Amino acid sequence: MNIRVFVLSGLAITVAMVGIVWIVPADAQSAVPRTAWGEPDLQGIWDFRTITPLQRPKELADQEFLTEDEASSREQVVVDRNAELLNAPPRRTEAGKNVGAYNNFWMDRGTTVVGTRRTSLIVDPPNGRLPSMTESGKGRADAGLGSFSDDAAWSYTDLTTADRCILGFNAGPPITPAGYNQNMQLFQTSDYVVILNEMIHNARIIPLDGRPRLDDGIPQWSGDSRGHWEGDTLVIETTTFNDQRQWRGPPSLGLGAATSQNMKVVERLTRVDADTLEYRFTVIDPETWASSWTASVPMRRTDQLMYEFACHEGNYGLTNMLAGARAEEAASEAVTQ
Repeated sequence: MNIRVFVLSGLAITVAMVGIVWIVPADAQSAVPRTAWGEPDLQGIWDFRTITPLQRPKELADQEFLTEDEASSREQVVVDRNAELLNAPPRRTEAGKNVGAYNNFWMDRGTTVVGTRRTSLIVDPPNGRLPSMTESGKGRADAGLGSFSDDAAWSYTDLTTADRCILGFNAGPPITPAGYNQNMQLFQTSDYVVILNEMIHNARIIPLDGRPRLDDGIPQWSGDSRGHWEGDTLVIETTTFNDQRQWRGPPSLGLGAATSQNMKVVERLTRVDADTLEYRFTVIDPETWASSWTASVPMRRTDQLMYEFACHEGNYGLTNMLAGARAEEAASEAVTQ
């Protein structure tokens, strides 16, 4: 196996064909705070914003890491773009042209690449890109575009769980950087871990006591999660997803994914140091991709507070999205009378 070792910010990082493994020196491990019962203390608010894409851009081919100059250049482009958009004159929304967020002010994509300077969050496959998609995966992706479809939604069932504010598009599992509300708060006892996402303020309560899983006939929007410790790493395995869940990942994927209800997600959380939590996850879904894939997201500790995210302002959003279909319906009835 081809193995290279880099030293970044005082940490030795071993890069192998399977991706990144954090090698933490003994003195760094001793600095990691622990709970009263001896496990690594993972509690706190963790910021996972980054401009590093989930997939490696095709033009970077086999380049796994950016140079310092390349990383700095990419970061400056984002800073300059944000400044330009902040000072740009307002534009009125035009149907079919610039429908979307009000303006860039509401976006919070981050301005930095991940500290490892990887060219993608995906660490396996080695090319940093998602495996090829199955035909059934493509079919689900094309059929479930929701508000991104050119056709007006006829019913709320034609809209995605993100459109309906049931699940956040970056809330996970798996948690993937995208857009805004990119904070996760973790609470911890000896028997449970709770992951609270700022997006849609969804809380996953994860037992650590080895209890059996829910029956397959009781699917969950965020799946059924069970956790255990492997050394100093918290491992969370999630299955039994609602068939309407269909994780799509960040918008950078171009909506080219829609997972099946049989997806399995294995998350690994490791406190690298006082201010860094490595969030590493593997997605296993043979009905969607030809093979499993793994990504690593270094999360940064923040002292900022988490606030409520009111997904639909005054709960008018869904009504407004369905108004187009109701107008077409009324026009059709008028013609037949």
